Amino acid sequence: MKKLNWQTVMIVALLIISGVLYCLQIVIFNNPRDTFFYLFQDLAFVPLQVLLVTLVLNKLLADRERSVMLKKLNMAIGLFFSEVGVSLLKSFTEFDAKFATIEECFKVGGDFSGADFEAMVRRVSAYDCKIKGRDADFTELKGFLLEKRGFLLTLLENPNLLEHESFTELLWAVFHLTEELASRENPHLLAEKDGEHIAGDIKRAYVLLMAAWLTYMKHLRDEYPYLFSFAMRTNPFNPAANPRIS
Repeated sequence: MKKLNWQTVMIVALLIISGVLYCLQIVIFNNPRDTFFYLFQDLAFVPLQVLLVTLVLNKLLADRERSVMLKKLNMAIGLFFSEVGVSLLKSFTEFDAKFATIEECFKVGGDFSGADFEAMVRRVSAYDCKIKGRDADFTELKGFLLEKRGFLLTLLENPNLLEHESFTELLWAVFHLTEELASRENPHLLAEKDGEHIAGDIKRAYVLLMAAWLTYMKHLRDEYPYLFSFAMRTNPFNPAANPRIS
């Protein structure tokens, strides 16, 4: 016979204690009618208590916890773009032969509405970029990613990022590209098929990175206008951007 766990023992003990106390109340006060009246009154309140505590209070606490977690998550995303994302995105555009056709998507401004951002994200997600793999020199890209590999690993170890599926997918795509380039001794002398393979890995990370950048800019515009202002004044994809306020 299996041993009873501590929860079962506690439930049985509490039920016994409750029964003993009710019996003592009946014996001492000799008024079973009032005892059973208040007993059923308490039982009638139990469903309301479950409703208030389980469904309402727990939901409020869960929403607050999720709000705090999302703030931490967006801080991690902000660090990613500050340390890696923006430079990586700019590097990827240099391998994209069709970037001029979508460049306007990255010249966002303070007058863009939420609908404008959503439309740009949809356009970027459907964008069929053309990454140059043949005769391309990935040496500089390899060096940059290897330099940032430790930082990427730290982000992947962040448990909060598990709540953000698309960003986690982006990190894995960038990390996979890093490993692919790290295994090539001469990333400027790749065979045609090998170059096409690297181009495919870049394309995967590139499309995810573009959509993530736009989504993050929307978050800054909605939650941190001063950070959004600086991001726009230093936008690497806008030749007219200037950090100075005129």
